[in-house]
Amino acid sequence: MLSATLRICVLVAIIMNITRKKVAFHTLGCKLNFAETSTISRSFPEEKYERVPANTKADIYIINTCSVTDAADRKCRQAIKKFINLSPGAFIAVVGCYAQLRPQEISSIPGVDLVLGTNEKFDIGDYLTDFEKKTYAEVHSCDPSSSDSFNTSYSLGDRTRSFLKVQDGCDYGCSYCTIPLARGKSRNPKISEIVSEAEKIAERGVKEIVITGVNIGDFGKSTGESFLALLNELIKVQGVDRFRISSIEPNLLTDELIEMAATNEKILPHFHIPLQSGCNKILGLMRRRYNREVFTSRVRRVRERIPMAGIGADLIVGFPGESAADFEDTYSFIKEMPVSYLHVFTFSDRPDTIAEKMPDKVPYEEKESRSKRLIALSENKNMEFCKMNIGLETNVLFEKSHSEGFVTGFTSNYIKVEHPWQTKLAGQIKKVKLNNISPGGRVSVELIN
Repeated sequence: MLSATLRICVLVAIIMNITRKKVAFHTLGCKLNFAETSTISRSFPEEKYERVPANTKADIYIINTCSVTDAADRKCRQAIKKFINLSPGAFIAVVGCYAQLRPQEISSIPGVDLVLGTNEKFDIGDYLTDFEKKTYAEVHSCDPSSSDSFNTSYSLGDRTRSFLKVQDGCDYGCSYCTIPLARGKSRNPKISEIVSEAEKIAERGVKEIVITGVNIGDFGKSTGESFLALLNELIKVQGVDRFRISSIEPNLLTDELIEMAATNEKILPHFHIPLQSGCNKILGLMRRRYNREVFTSRVRRVRERIPMAGIGADLIVGFPGESAADFEDTYSFIKEMPVSYLHVFTFSDRPDTIAEKMPDKVPYEEKESRSKRLIALSENKNMEFCKMNIGLETNVLFEKSHSEGFVTGFTSNYIKVEHPWQTKLAGQIKKVKLNNISPGGRVSVELIN
């Protein structure tokens, strides 16, 4: 027989499970979005909400959106409709960049109940007064350009590493970009606040922090500090062994930052540098703040100080006015650059941008052809980089999950490797030797005791 106290505890547990709402979170877009979604999810108290995977039935779906390309918008709409069909009676809240830029477009989708902009999403609890389906979606979205607020965010539990937001917004005004419209001006908290967040992450046993934001090299504008000063304080945080810089503009990648990565093992030898075009004419039309000679100098400097550093680059193909000769200029430039991989984006018009109104649009078929060529070049460069690393010893942070009997992980210079599954490896940093590359491009490693 159960004691009276135990029976009461069981009854309370049953009642809680019955009354708790099932909430699912779905994130589209960048690492910054993942950090923010994770922070938003932690604002839902466990006594009221049960978090469930997004691919299962839930009472509430929170969809954090991206709007960097037309394809991103399309994926957002597809995700919204997917969750409406999965659980027709669920409360659907759509938040983030796409919600900020096109709230009416989203609210017109039957089944959407709440639309929140980039600032309002952090106060989502204030808007969830009831979970009844709405005849018309509620829309709450202020102008982010008028806001100085900064919402600290970091991810926990979703991945082996944590994404730590250190900066938001952008002052650059590139001719194709809607991010300043969606997120407002560049701003950041004080270094002391970010260090405090990093210490919270360390307490959870996370070994690697990915430093993220919209334009992290611009850190310090609103506090009179600098990105270099931030790194100098972060490396003092006990318990975190690795800090990875997510992306940094070429004109903001200083010699001092490169030197710090070269001399401090906590700053990983991996730089992702948004180039966007290897043709100076197109860079000018894009209103980027550098030319390709600046990019070249930064890549050469990294290679001089850290010969085996991983170096990635973003490229946009098919920008208005990009002729066949301009593309070949970009292709030949990148082919000669000692980068290890590329992220290739096909240009799409974004509403309310300068590029939307530019003449000489590149036909869709031509954009696709150029994109495929650059993707193939990226694959070749990545294979060459991996081959250069075969036989070398390095550290790998292994993931907490496994697939097909293998556990994967990333080296400090961002090579994805695999090893036969061992439970003890999950979430741990281990010294390894890179052995060989399979025909499919998978790099195997052996452990070094």
